[in-house]
Amino acid sequence: MEVKECEGRVALVTGASRGIGLSLARRLAAEGASVVLLASRMGQHGRLPGTLAEAVEGIRSAGGQAAALAADLSDPSGRIGLIEQAEAFFGPLDLLINNAAMGCWGMPSQVATPQRQKMFEVNLQAPVDLSQQVLPGMRSRGLGWILNLGSDSAVQPAVPYPDRPEAAHAIVAYGASKAALARYTEGLAAEVAVDGVFVNCLAPVSIVLTPAIDGWVKSIAERRPDLTEPMEVMIEAALELLTRPHVGRVVSSRSLLHEVARPVRSLDGKSVLGDAFLTA
Repeated sequence: MEVKECEGRVALVTGASRGIGLSLARRLAAEGASVVLLASRMGQHGRLPGTLAEAVEGIRSAGGQAAALAADLSDPSGRIGLIEQAEAFFGPLDLLINNAAMGCWGMPSQVATPQRQKMFEVNLQAPVDLSQQVLPGMRSRGLGWILNLGSDSAVQPAVPYPDRPEAAHAIVAYGASKAALARYTEGLAAEVAVDGVFVNCLAPVSIVLTPAIDGWVKSIAERRPDLTEPMEVMIEAALELLTRPHVGRVVSSRSLLHEVARPVRSLDGKSVLGDAFLTA
């Protein structure tokens, strides 16, 4: 009988209506977890394909347990009591995945305050708030996992960037929010590991193509497919950090999988695709 890695566990994934969040929610459900998917709205989000309701229905139709929760993570008042709401579906959370993010593109000298504030609310303050809400329960039970999704933009890339020189600077504000999240991850992990709660931060090595990717990032991916990363690689690395006792890792997907010699599996977990550095 096949052993599922997350059997009996309960997870909350933010930013889960599409992209990395939805793919991870599907894999967690396939591995036996009951998953609460959180997004900013139940219905359509502008031009982006897919809805939260459709995401949940897709998991259920595949035999998984899933529920939907809508909340605006950019609004501090909208984050109050979110963990309690999530736990009303399947019980206490074992896994919290802070995946939701927003970008704020512009030269560092010109990024406007309203955009910066909203981005930091989603990318930093929301993960902090949700972590603080979920930790009392995890610590009292002596077990839990928190995974924050980072970005390689937290470190200034070499100039010229693989598009145009100013592109390396246009992601500074976004990268700064992810750098702050990585530092918070390290500090929180050091505090709560003694209580059996494992906190880590994972970033893709290169571009993961999702419905939200557009503009110059998409143009780079189209011209340079060698700078893209399969979704399966990112999800496999996330699963490693959500099922093993890693502490305070701020790590990239491929390097983690290579380090632990973990093969990459399909998004439904049924097929082995190969080594993290060979899967394309």
